[in-house]
Amino acid sequence: MMMKHTLITLMLCSLPLAISAQPIADTHSDMSGCESCHAEGVPSGDMDYENQACLDCHGAMKELGGDAHEKHDGTLECTDCHVAHDEVDLNAGCANCHE
Repeated sequence: MMMKHTLITLMLCSLPLAISAQPIADTHSDMSGCESCHAEGVPSGDMDYENQACLDCHGAMKELGGDAHEKHDGTLECTDCHVAHDEVDLNAGCANCHE
């Protein structure tokens, strides 16, 4: 019984790592296709539509919680940190502005 509990705990703890390793676009397109983020499935030139799509589904950054979201609310757009078609490595993006 203890081994089963340990295995379940390991699986649950590693789930966020498994999810965060794949591109955000894969998760979203699996749910509802490219149209879930892009107007008519086509990326916009300025990413305004995509950023609004994030807010429509996830809410404002200040509502998401976590230091990074709260501190950057009103100063950054979702796509400044979340590059949807790349593997997710949020900490690497911090170096663009922070030492």
